[in-house]
Amino acid sequence: MEISKVHYNDLDVIESLSSAIRNIIDENTVVVCIGTDRAIGDTLGPLVGTILKNSGFHYPVYGTLDNPIHALNIYESLAEIKEKHENGNFLAIDACLGSNSSIGSIQLREGPILPGKGVGKKLPHIGNHSIVGIVDKIDEKNKFSFNNIRFSFILDLAETIALALLVAT
Repeated sequence: MEISKVHYNDLDVIESLSSAIRNIIDENTVVVCIGTDRAIGDTLGPLVGTILKNSGFHYPVYGTLDNPIHALNIYESLAEIKEKHENGNFLAIDACLGSNSSIGSIQLREGPILPGKGVGKKLPHIGNHSIVGIVDKIDEKNKFSFNNIRFSFILDLAETIALALLVAT
């Protein structure tokens, strides 16, 4: 269920997103950022994780550019995280594919992220809540590649999500 939907270049994006985030975070919040640095469109999660870590974010953060959580290590990573934080209120962050008109939107949702779904992979889900950034359109003919995504766009999305999280806390 969608809690909040904003566009990354809306004037009040930080205020709107941080206000919605405040309603879901608590002392048990753990942020899990999904993605890899090997595909520009999939760097959103690790970029957010890195920005939060470098900014002294108050809550545990997993999934950074140095230590990404991706398809090859997701089972082990999530098992370790859940073991460390048995009562965790997990907030998962990932890039997502959507319609052409929704590119650039950031959605805060109740429920988990289903990593890899947009590219036909079945991976374990994570998150009591999730934040997804729509980075590209779904291409049914070529599900396994992101199109021509500019890194500056992904960085803008990541900075917006990270700043909203920092403001919310």
